Amino acid sequence: MKAIYLDCFAGISGNMLLGAFLQGGVPIEYLKAELGKLSLPDTYELQASQVSKNGISAIYAEVLLEGHHAEENHGEHHHHHRAWADIRKLIEDSSLPDRVKKQSTAIFENLAVAEGKIHNRPTDEVAFHEVGAVDSIVDIVGAAICLDYLSIKKIMVSRINTGSGFVKCAHGLIPVPAPATAELLRGFSAYHQGAEKELTTPTGAAIVHTLASYEENMPKDFRVESIAYGAGFWDLDIPNVLRVYFGEQA
Repeated sequence: MKAIYLDCFAGISGNMLLGAFLQGGVPIEYLKAELGKLSLPDTYELQASQVSKNGISAIYAEVLLEGHHAEENHGEHHHHHRAWADIRKLIEDSSLPDRVKKQSTAIFENLAVAEGKIHNRPTDEVAFHEVGAVDSIVDIVGAAICLDYLSIKKIMVSRINTGSGFVKCAHGLIPVPAPATAELLRGFSAYHQGAEKELTTPTGAAIVHTLASYEENMPKDFRVESIAYGAGFWDLDIPNVLRVYFGEQA
């Protein structure tokens, strides 16, 4: 069966995974067309650019929302909110394939449960700020679209570098890993190494929590066919990329 191994030596985020999928063979026009089935009311653009991180060629996937700057995706501004219940309806009412809908809603549900636990709110009332909501929808639904396109049946993940330090959010400074990230990574092997930055985001952690199984090393019966890299936002001492091994497992 087709499988992938996520090598998270520099963390994982939704857009890092999208970048790796695009470099790994998913046509960006196909991804954009499928995402168009969501009928998002916001005007946004999904861009993919080839970048170099410490000499490693990678794809940086970025969601640009009309009227906002890219830096706003990194917790520096606040906007209107969108509840998880509304996002779920958006996904369920779309014409996306059932498998994509099922995976997307499962990932978002786990993210909302984690956020709700941290903030002591009912899951359906958990809200994502305007930029973050569109980002998360594109990253999560986009990941499910790519998995469906590539017919991936199994996802394995290495130890996960969470990063360290503090990050800005609507509530002020919070520690890295963010509380929701820490909650979602329970049961996985996580560590922090390198710069004081947020390397693993709640969205990346939610995808791992929902779909992946931990494997300290690649299984012996996993035959690697290709490798792709998705770039993160930061320029660090280590390459800020997610390495994805694509292959077959018996």
